[in-house]
Amino acid sequence: MPSTIDLRRRIRSVKSTQQLTKAMKMVAAAKLRRSQERMMSARPYAAGLRKVLASISTRVDVSKHPLLAEREQENKVLLVVVTADRGLCGAFNTNVMRGALNAIAEKKWEEVHLLPIGNKANAFFKRRPYPLRQQGTQLMQALAADTVRELAKMLTEDFISGDFDAVYVIYNEFKSIIAQRVVLERLLPLQREWTEGQAPEIEYLYEPGPEQILGELLPKHIEFQLYRILLESAAAEQGARMTAMEAATKNAGELVDHLTLNYNRIRQAQITKEIIEIVSGAAAAGK
Repeated sequence: MPSTIDLRRRIRSVKSTQQLTKAMKMVAAAKLRRSQERMMSARPYAAGLRKVLASISTRVDVSKHPLLAEREQENKVLLVVVTADRGLCGAFNTNVMRGALNAIAEKKWEEVHLLPIGNKANAFFKRRPYPLRQQGTQLMQALAADTVRELAKMLTEDFISGDFDAVYVIYNEFKSIIAQRVVLERLLPLQREWTEGQAPEIEYLYEPGPEQILGELLPKHIEFQLYRILLESAAAEQGARMTAMEAATKNAGELVDHLTLNYNRIRQAQITKEIIEIVSGAAAAGK
């Protein structure tokens, strides 16, 4: 049975941890609001870009563009795994890495190269027998459009040159503060969200021509899709960390209550024992 001194030390230690997890929850809540604002502000642009691409695609032969050319077989694939740089966010990182291993096993690609984004993914896949295309460390800490543009350009060049038959991204999609969903999405070749051969509702005059506009918009579309994915993962990370720290704070409070109850019981037993000894001594002296 632990002594009262040990229990007091544990209570102080747990209370200190509780204050830390509570502070981390507040920090995650502030970061979550900023991440949600960035994610929400990007959605109108995504909808507008998708609408323009759907309109232009009805006026050109999209099969001639290299970013839309699908290979007969996806033998050599690049898988981008998006995780966080830090832990203390529940099963956020574990779910993505487990999902990546499951996707590799289910898809049965002949050759898989990985591009881990985040320190957790880098540390995990360094110990696995998969070649790494590049290591994206500290990218999520300072997510900037220029960095995403360079990354999207590298992926596009690898696909056009034929180094890879397809590029997939696996990440946590932000559903709500308490819910994240692991999503495997094909980034290249682009998945068409429009119907080929569909007659345009309104005839537009394009300057320059629709083929040139499509060639300019498709790389931007890839860049923005990658940026959106990273924003989704950043928001999901803060939501998972906020939920995990809230649960940790609650558990710490319950543990403090349990330790305090045990401390009071032991102290009460000690006091009772001392009273009995005093009474017994007084009775013996009276005789």
